Amino acid sequence: MAAPGSRRARRDIDPLEAPKGLPRGRRQRTSRDVLGRFSEGFARAMGTSGFLIGLTLLVVVWLIWNSVAPVGVQFDPRATNFTLLTLILSLQASYAAPLILLAQNRQDDRDRVQVEQDRQRAERNLDDTEYLAREIVALRLLVRDLASQDFVRDELKALLDELDRREVSREAAAVELAEEDEDARRRREPPSRTAMP
Repeated sequence: MAAPGSRRARRDIDPLEAPKGLPRGRRQRTSRDVLGRFSEGFARAMGTSGFLIGLTLLVVVWLIWNSVAPVGVQFDPRATNFTLLTLILSLQASYAAPLILLAQNRQDDRDRVQVEQDRQRAERNLDDTEYLAREIVALRLLVRDLASQDFVRDELKALLDELDRREVSREAAAVELAEEDEDARRRREPPSRTAMP
């Protein structure tokens, strides 16, 4: 019997009893983006001064070693025109070009997405600006229809004057009515009998 958690134990599980998340004898797939990330890292590394200096030092040491060292320890003799060095540099160049192109394509895709997002953001900003401009125009129209402070002050003065006139006329009417009531009461009362001396 296999230890729990081992690969053999996973293969021995009945597929109907296994939870959905457990792999069933298949190899788990790696991310599809691994090559893309590798190519970007490779292109980024090749574009550095450290890579150029390192490659230059490697070639210089290679050439000096295979030119000056005794023939028995040379691994790429000068007599064969450094065939191994040429092969290695050609191989490096043949892999570098497609990897750099892949990295550029990924960057182009990111740039395309960024441009689309910028366009959408600019569209939203334009819509917001147009909305705010319409709102400002509507507010200006409302403000133009609103009464000014001087107009309101004059209207209130006119209303106060009108109220004062009405109050004065009411008071005058009340006094007149009181006088009429007094006259009517006097007429209804019999003359008072006062002793005459």
